Amino acid sequence: MHLSDRLRERSSRKYDLTDEEIERRMDVICGSWAESEDGEIDGGDGMGAVVVTGGSRGFGYALAQAFLEQGVVVVLCGRDTARIESTTASLSMLPGALGRVTGLVCDVYDKVAVQAVWDEATARFGGVDVWVNNAGVRQSGDALWDLDEEDVEHVVRTNLLGVIFGSQVAMTGMLRQGGGQIFNVEGFGSNGRLHRGLNLYGTSKRAVAHFTKALMHEATATPVCVGLLRPGMMVTDLLRDSAGRFPDTEQFRTALRIVGDRPLPVARDMVRRMMANRKNGAHFVWLTPRRIGWRLLQFPFVRRDLGL
Repeated sequence: MHLSDRLRERSSRKYDLTDEEIERRMDVICGSWAESEDGEIDGGDGMGAVVVTGGSRGFGYALAQAFLEQGVVVVLCGRDTARIESTTASLSMLPGALGRVTGLVCDVYDKVAVQAVWDEATARFGGVDVWVNNAGVRQSGDALWDLDEEDVEHVVRTNLLGVIFGSQVAMTGMLRQGGGQIFNVEGFGSNGRLHRGLNLYGTSKRAVAHFTKALMHEATATPVCVGLLRPGMMVTDLLRDSAGRFPDTEQFRTALRIVGDRPLPVARDMVRRMMANRKNGAHFVWLTPRRIGWRLLQFPFVRRDLGL
């Protein structure tokens, strides 16, 4: 059964929506993002918004830009008021983006603030079709015993509670509106890998992966699709140390040349896949074994410019 038919059946049976409301939601959720003959995604005029948490920098900024390039309305949020204002202004300068990007200040571990983002997005744009829990921070110290209580709380509350609250708010709202998609962003440690200085960060991302898979299971009998994004190693602030510098070691530079990427190409790929997605449980991985293998073959001959 096609997603649109499945959503119609579930929405009518479980959420007591009228036929007119169901058809409107189908146009928004499934029909508005049709792929045209030339392969471009048509955002349509009747669709709701995309929300990206942690959208003022790094991968979140790149996701917001990639969605805007596809003609989508974007709501991004972050903790820093000045950065949110400058980011919104910067993204608004993209061709055709004026009036289609909104920036809101929000601490993702404050559920009241997260709910306010949902309420503002739905009030302005009629609904939220995709919610991306991207906000994340790295630990400030090297080893666990270097971290004070504030450091520990900041990482766990942002990386884990922020995803839980974002998913909870989005899931509740999407069930009410008749459908949508939630994507959570993985990071180092989500697959069990270990590295000194990333104990707490990796622990939080491992928990995010488990949480999201459990939410996928819970969402099976609903019109909401839940998925995971694994963007790989990108040149963002998360790679910098506590002094704001990238590690200056040959091992780091070699690894980055092989598996590292600028955020925007990764975001463009992920956005196209999210917008084409029609199933619950999707897991989009950028740095696949095939891509790594190809880069290893190229490594002695091609020097990749990552802007460092």
